[in-house]
Amino acid sequence: MTYNITLIPGDGIGPEVSDAARRCVDATGVKINWEIAEAGADIIAKYGTPLPDSTLASIRKNKVALKGPLTTPIGTGFRSVNVAIRKELDLYACLRPTRSYKGVRSRYKDIDLVIVRENTEDLYAGIEFEEGKLETNQLIKEIEKLSKKNIRPDSGISIKPISISGTKRIVKFGFEYAVKHNRKKVTAISKANIMKFTDGLFFAVAREVAKEYEGKIEYEERLIDNMCMQLVQKPELYDVMVLPNLYGDILSDLCAGLIGGLGIAPGANLGNDIAVFEAIHGSAPKYAGKNVVNPTAMILSAVLMLEYIGEKDAAKRLDKAVAKVIAAGKDVTYDLKPERTDPTAVSTSKMADAIIGEL
Repeated sequence: MTYNITLIPGDGIGPEVSDAARRCVDATGVKINWEIAEAGADIIAKYGTPLPDSTLASIRKNKVALKGPLTTPIGTGFRSVNVAIRKELDLYACLRPTRSYKGVRSRYKDIDLVIVRENTEDLYAGIEFEEGKLETNQLIKEIEKLSKKNIRPDSGISIKPISISGTKRIVKFGFEYAVKHNRKKVTAISKANIMKFTDGLFFAVAREVAKEYEGKIEYEERLIDNMCMQLVQKPELYDVMVLPNLYGDILSDLCAGLIGGLGIAPGANLGNDIAVFEAIHGSAPKYAGKNVVNPTAMILSAVLMLEYIGEKDAAKRLDKAVAKVIAAGKDVTYDLKPERTDPTAVSTSKMADAIIGEL
């Protein structure tokens, strides 16, 4: 069987790590027709947008995509293309597993955690009003009228929607993932003691969903600030964690820190019938074209992709090959060496070659 899969190389280091992942997937023997599509800061001059309609059309047609990192300007410029893809395709579930690999420097051992992050709502919904604009001033006056609370007139405003339907499907996704992968516990996380009508709603809906899994999967709740401390002190107590969008983004980076960094942290964005797989790290423009960055996160994202399309044997073989190369510590990039200045560090492409050699 041949699979049609969209490949978005990305920008910055994206093309290098995407090529490494593609070559590793091809080396498993799974037959894939890669349909190349473009997105990101580098194509704005060509298309007038960082996300052409043709790219979205390709993903909709093929149903599966592997995407390299894309640059998002901080504070100015266009909004995140990553967020736009998730919203346009209703990829409501962001799956970010974090697992320890022997040979990666970390203060922790045997980490095995899964972040399930709601992808379409919360403060990342993109409903923002710029400071000083007419509509912002009108909104401030209306909020003050309805809430009987004052807002400084020089404020920017972001709206945080959390719905029953959006929460129900992400919590159910978390429980179904736990059942399918023989996990023991789901922890819902929010700040419900302060934001009672949004985060409080998240907990209320999660409790209702949890009732469907009583006797199968343990359910508990944690406040986000306490959860950060808990993960640093005793990560072994946690398993699958379900969170609203912003908290999920933050906590997934914290979990990546527990296993040694973003360089080995994969990700998947899943909807009802469409999936986009991506490393969770950024595009690191200063390293673009140098062929020195760690391709592991992108390759492990491809492992998740292989699992998703039903090629479980290929996924296991590729995951084991990655683990073997990292554990050996010989053919790895500089960040995986005991000293980052180690002259024996290999290039992005050479590390991919070593992984392919273990398949």
